[in-house]
Formats: sequence, C-alpha cells, structure tokens
Amino acid sequence: MNNEKVGAFYEPGTCLFTVWAPVKSRMELIIESSIRTTLPMEKKKSGYWQASVSVEPGARYRFRVDDEGLFPDPASLSQPEGVHGPSEVIDRNLFIWKDAGWKGIPLADMIIYEIHTGAFTDKHNFEGIRGRLDYLKNIGINTIELMPVAQFPGKRNWGYDAVFPFAVQNSYGGADELKNLVNEAHSKGIAVLLDVVYNHLGPEGNNFSRFAPYFTDKYKTPWGESINLDDAWSDGVKEYFIQNAEMWLGDFHIDGLRLDAVHALRDFSTNHLVKQLKERAEDVEKRTGSKKLLIAEIDLNDTRFILEKDKWGYGLDGQWADEFHHALHALITGEKSGYYEDFGETAHLVKAFTATYVYDGNYSIHRRRKFGSDAHAFNYDRFVVFDQNHDQTGNRPDGGRLSTLVSFEGLKLTAATVLLSPYVPLLFMGEEYGEQNPFLFFVDYSNEDLLAAVRKGREEEFACFHHEGEFADPASAESFLKSVLSWHYADKQSDALMRWYQYLINFRKTRKAMRGKERRQTKVSSPMDNLILLEREFEQDHLVIVLNYANMELSVKSDYNKKLCRIEDSSSGHWAGAGSGTASEWGVGQLLEVPGTTICIYEFNEN
Repeated sequence: MNNEKVGAFYEPGTCLFTVWAPVKSRMELIIESSIRTTLPMEKKKSGYWQASVSVEPGARYRFRVDDEGLFPDPASLSQPEGVHGPSEVIDRNLFIWKDAGWKGIPLADMIIYEIHTGAFTDKHNFEGIRGRLDYLKNIGINTIELMPVAQFPGKRNWGYDAVFPFAVQNSYGGADELKNLVNEAHSKGIAVLLDVVYNHLGPEGNNFSRFAPYFTDKYKTPWGESINLDDAWSDGVKEYFIQNAEMWLGDFHIDGLRLDAVHALRDFSTNHLVKQLKERAEDVEKRTGSKKLLIAEIDLNDTRFILEKDKWGYGLDGQWADEFHHALHALITGEKSGYYEDFGETAHLVKAFTATYVYDGNYSIHRRRKFGSDAHAFNYDRFVVFDQNHDQTGNRPDGGRLSTLVSFEGLKLTAATVLLSPYVPLLFMGEEYGEQNPFLFFVDYSNEDLLAAVRKGREEEFACFHHEGEFADPASAESFLKSVLSWHYADKQSDALMRWYQYLINFRKTRKAMRGKERRQTKVSSPMDNLILLEREFEQDHLVIVLNYANMELSVKSDYNKKLCRIEDSSSGHWAGAGSGTASEWGVGQLLEVPGTTICIYEFNEN
C-alpha cells in the first residue's frame, strides 16, 4: 500500500491537504474565510485525496464528502473552535527547538510522575505544568507522563474521549504550548511521556466513518464500535495511527508513548499494530538520536507485547504492572471487592515482587478462570508500578486518593514499597504531599444522551466494587474543579511526606544496591503475615528492607549470617512518626521489633 502523509502541510506559498477516503467518489476542500472557497480534490493511489492551495497559517477548512456534509479533517492539527468547528492550518516548521543535545532517559532510570494537564494547577493548561517543573525536579522527578492531550469535546475531560488524535487540546494551549513544555522539560533534564489512545475514539464530534472504514462491527468494545485493525481497508486505518505516533515522537520531541489498553486493540492480522508502532518509533529514534519508548497498558498478563520481535513478540520497551498495585492496595486497605477479591494476602504482594504477575496461569476468582503467563524471563525494569494512578483513584465514586484510605504511616509505607522496588516507579500527581482533593471522572459533552449514557455506564461498570454512595456527576464542572490539586503541603505531615519522597527517590538514584534489575538481584520473603523482607543486592552492596503492613508491632528474627545496621526508619520523628523506631543494629539471630505500618532499611555491616 502506498501511504501518504495525512493532514494539512503548510509551506510558504502553498499548503498540501491530504485525506484518506478510499470508498468515496468525490471529495472537496472548503476554505472558510470571508469568501468561502471550494476546491475539488484529486484521488491518488490507495484512496488518498489531495489538493494544494495558497493559504496562510490560521486558515480554517473542512472537507465535503460525497455531498453528504462538511466535516473537519480527521488528521487536523488544530481545532480552535472545538470538535464541531473547522480545522486550522498551522505551520509545523515555525517552532524553534532548543533541545538539540537531548538524548532521552532509559526506562530503567525513570522516576515517572503522572499528570492531568487540566487538574494539575488552577491554570488548567501546559503553562501551569511548566511553572511546576522546578518543583518536580527538586523532588527528584525526571519524567512526566501526560494523560491524553488530543482534542476532546469541551474544556474538561480525562482525555480518553478524544476525537482528533493529531490536534492538541485547544483549552490546554494547543500545539506550540505543548512544544514549549517539552522544550523546557528537556532543558531541566526531565523526559516527557504521553498517554495515547488507539483502541477507540470519542463519540461526540466523531465523523470518521464519513470518510473511511475506520470502524468494524467484527468486535465489541466497552466504548462502542471497534477500531478497524484487521478488516477490509484496515491498512489505511493502521497507517493513520502509526503516523500519529510518529508525529508525537518526531514533531513534538515526546520521549515515549504510553499506549492505552492495548488489550482492546482487536488486531488478529499477521502484522499487529503494536509491532508496527514499535518499528516506526525505532525509525524516529535512529533519525533523531534520542531514545523513544513505547510502554503498554495491558490487562492480559501477556508478555508478548514486550517480547523481542525476533521471538515473535512486539518488542515494546515496557508495560504497566497493575497487579503490583492491586496486591499492595488490597493488603494495605483491606478492600476485597471487584478485582481486589483476587488479592489481599501477604503472599500476593510477595509474588508481585518476585514474579510480577500474581496470576501467571493460576486460577483467578474474579475472572473465574486460569489467567496470565510467566514473566520471569524479563528484568524488573520492563515493568512500571505504582500505588495509585488516574484509573484506580478516579474510578472510585468519591475519587478518593490513597491519602483518604490509609494512615499517614501507611502513605510512607506504600511510597517506599513502590520507590524501593526493583521496578520502574510511577507517582500520581499530588501523592508526594498527600493531596486530599479527590480525582473524579469528568466530561464536558454537549449531548445530553451521551451524558446519560456515561452516568449509567459508570454505575454499571463498577457495580462489582460495592462502593457506598453515588458517583459524582461527571458532567458537573464541580467534579472537575474538586479534582484540581490544592498544592497544600505546609502542614507538618505533608512536609514530612514530601521530604520522605525526596529521600526515597534520592536513595533509589544513588544507592548502588538499587541498580539491580535482574531477578536474581532481588530476594523477597515473608516470615509471617503482613511482614515482608525485601533484599536488594548489586556489586557487593546488600540491603534488607523490612516492610510491616500490619497495624501492630511485629517481631522478626534475623536469619542472616552478618550483623545489619539501620539506615532509615519511617516511624522516626524526623519523618513525623511516633519516634518509637527500630533498633540501630540487628544482630545474628536477634529479634527485630518493627512498629506497625513501618518500613526500615538495613545494610550489612562488613566489619
């Protein structure tokens, strides 16, 4: 198939418009100005239509498809009037980049911080994030991950209902403001990841089927029609999304993409979309000399997505490991509804440490079948873990963060569980100081039927969690405003928690034992319920991290053949703890008394 670059490509004096519509018999370009100009488009190979005309950046345009109506460009770079308005021509070459020396950050070295652009600050835009980059750097964050920023209906949305994947949300500041953010982040040594959605398109303003067979009824999805990835005309659909990924990685200098819900990409062809995305990312990496990562969110416990391509895998750099979160959350909160019914025992978290997948072929009560595959062949740095994220928080009726579910000591313990693990850690915005504001689900549809469907759908989808109370109205502006970070960290506990995060991140970056990413370099055991011993070892540096998830003191006997010396203790008064603390030395065969909900770090004394 001969593929053309879709969209509007401006060069001084002319602009080339290309749209894919293989089964249409007529296509016209409409330039909307004081005098509307209509131009016939020429059909090229493989169903691409083109027209070249002299216009300037800022010109508004639409396409007339088979006399059926006027529609914005599916590959629009800008929708200044929203999803129902015309598309806008912008100059892709005008922006001045200042990150020529930037080479990226390996996934293994990333400390990722997930951000919703609209809810991060009261500016609700990219400028607000730029103003907090020094703050993030001071904590130790070296990577930010933006929830989707493609154009969605209205001004408030999680971003997973976007309908123009190539256009940057206008209320966030548009394309140049995103580029400014990336430019400044790179100047401060911070990488930028972007969450992208290729498994569905939002419902409001979605006119894709007017142009081409972007959808198929072969499969069902929670969001409606399935993206056509293996039916007739699917080559052009795949190329559309591949070009989108290439744009973010190349034109916007994004360091990597988090591919949303790849398990929902219904592609049973011999050349899966994910594999093609990785190949295009590798091309961009070679061309730019800067590392370009692809990370999958997946609900299948399937290593095929990170398996090497020469072994019939798709070759992605990493994937989210939800079961680490589920095991930790159920253990620390005691929740057992919904998918948490598969977790809650200390052994589950131990297995999440040692095997990554808690369900690797064993029986799942929640799924009512055997589930998962074996991940032992992969190093720890191929998996991203967290104690909360937008999904786990926002899909609670009250949007309750972990800070509203566990004690202050519990927050320090869960942070250490993630940041001292051998996995790649991800933090959710505000958790570093114990943000109390909720993170609710919110949308800004203008269609009342859609709003009613969203309200009903959320109640049905999460009914299995048996949450008390009703879901906050996702259409209410109040739901969005309640979700904006308060940035209140002046009290004693918030200050101590932030310093604790700084300490853990610095310890992770500087302590040699933390560099061990191979399975053999981490040992995990549980001498009793609610207590885990996590050993990290690398190049003669050997640590024992003691984690007590019980609310009461537990005693554990040393089975090590050398004395251990304490490095840190989360219950210390320095961290606004009770100050009871653990013993400064843990001798051979001695009992160590560990306060409830506490983590302490010991090193082997070589003397």
